Amino acid sequence: MEEQETTGVSLRVLNRDVIKYIAMLTMLLNHIAHMFLTKGTLLYEILEDIGFFTAPVMCFFLVEGYTYTRSKTKYGLRLLLFAALSQIPFQLAFGHSGLNMIYTLFCCFLILAVLENVDSLLLRRALVFLLTLATVMGDWPIVAPVLTVLLAVNWGDRRRMARSFAGNAVIFSVLNVQNYMLGEQGDWTPYAVYHAALSGLGIIVAGVTVLLLYNGERAKKGINFSKYFFYLFYPAHLLILYLIKTGLHNN
Repeated sequence: MEEQETTGVSLRVLNRDVIKYIAMLTMLLNHIAHMFLTKGTLLYEILEDIGFFTAPVMCFFLVEGYTYTRSKTKYGLRLLLFAALSQIPFQLAFGHSGLNMIYTLFCCFLILAVLENVDSLLLRRALVFLLTLATVMGDWPIVAPVLTVLLAVNWGDRRRMARSFAGNAVIFSVLNVQNYMLGEQGDWTPYAVYHAALSGLGIIVAGVTVLLLYNGERAKKGINFSKYFFYLFYPAHLLILYLIKTGLHNN
């Protein structure tokens, strides 16, 4: 960082909206893999792992947004609204009864509210634990709230935030190994270990992106469009992918 300032060279070339657009693209690729490709194929694995970039980026911007938003109440209600709007498209797209990623982000928002407003250490820890546990019903369970807490308590300290991303990548990889052991393969295969290790790279790349490449600014044009596009894209793309998949099956 000091070297960048001395030489006049800065790596911070990406604004918030550009990073979010990249995250939307990587999420789309992940969902295309899950809905249209065969699990275990090379292309499936590549697109799935690319998609693991999205959730940690969203956790980072959730913490930033909570810190700087003018109305935390409106912020929370907006997350709750789009979590509700996204649930049916989510269930149609993936065919299971779990809750969607915006629900998980809403739980993370509530965790941030608890960390800020609950004075009792015991009560604060109990509520954070319960809200973290509540994400088991959602997408990116446990990993997303843990990263959110780590980023919140280390906010402003880039070294500790970098360690937060690294630690979260390890947790995610370990959980993925367990998923393979309990899943279809049911044993400790080299494939399971290899895939689990690669799955954590998305979190590492997300950390590098927001900590080293993010310039702390928003796009100068289309602020209102971008603000709501990121919320609307989630249920909209899930519904579109579901309709495409249904159409392909009917032909």
